[in-house]
Amino acid sequence: MNEIAVFAGSAGVEFAHQMCAELGVELKPSRIQRFANDCLEAQLLTNCRQRDVFIVQPLVAPVQENLMELLMMIDAARGASAGRITAVIPHYSYARSDKKDAPRISIGGRLVADLLKASGADRVLTMTLHSPQVQAFFRIPVDQLHALNEMAEHFRREDLSNTIVVSPDLGNAKVATTFSRMLGTPVAAGAKQRFENDQVRITSIIGDVHGRDVIVLDDEIANGSTILEVLRLLREEGAGSVKVACTHGIFSNGAVQRIAADPSVTEIVCTNTVPIAESKHDPKLTILTVAPAFAKAIHHIHTGESVSALFNAP
Repeated sequence: MNEIAVFAGSAGVEFAHQMCAELGVELKPSRIQRFANDCLEAQLLTNCRQRDVFIVQPLVAPVQENLMELLMMIDAARGASAGRITAVIPHYSYARSDKKDAPRISIGGRLVADLLKASGADRVLTMTLHSPQVQAFFRIPVDQLHALNEMAEHFRREDLSNTIVVSPDLGNAKVATTFSRMLGTPVAAGAKQRFENDQVRITSIIGDVHGRDVIVLDDEIANGSTILEVLRLLREEGAGSVKVACTHGIFSNGAVQRIAADPSVTEIVCTNTVPIAESKHDPKLTILTVAPAFAKAIHHIHTGESVSALFNAP
């Protein structure tokens, strides 16, 4: 197969530039045009015939617009006789829609997986799916990376002798346990209930957090309601300082500021899988880049090497 050709949708340009710098290739130009009837058109502005094409686009707000851009760019690459097309989706937001838990509802995770294949994608490269079982919805290969190495490297710079890793719920406890082993700390987990209108109640913390410094680890933070509940319970349990960490920092409805307002919180750590607007920045917010991890995975995909050997799932 010929050389790598990397393109980016509107939401993926900054991430793609960082990734291309690691790969030592240029980001190829593309154009998204909106017509008077509000329809979109995608055009790849360089030859990609028989190239190994990677199209970068996180599914972030406005999710439907960015999804449509991605599908149309994939379709354009297929029509241009690309040798292989990989959709690079740092944040796959529809991973939350993974089951039929109410009558007559859609399963968005499966539908979007079908749309990606129908548009012409040959494989998907993503990071930390909210529901890992979403991989089974795809009829094409999916490589799922994780950001535990980057976060562990960040936290190892500090004294962790009195630290405990806390998962907000039991569903994330396996990942939190893996992370705690990487840091050499104990682990605890919350018992969470989620109600309608995104209301969350955590009834208890399973594990001893009294007097300990805490790293709360979650896969993503949207409204921050779960994290605020964890912080409330940690105060009741007599925990010390708290650092909050997640892979995908969506941070809607002022979540960063509301979490940072808690006096026990000393740092909020996320990665750059989701572009974070300047208005959401806070002195307590630290953004880690995972572009090098994606660049390594792309290199392995292109050369036919094992991706799982490079990024073993937790």
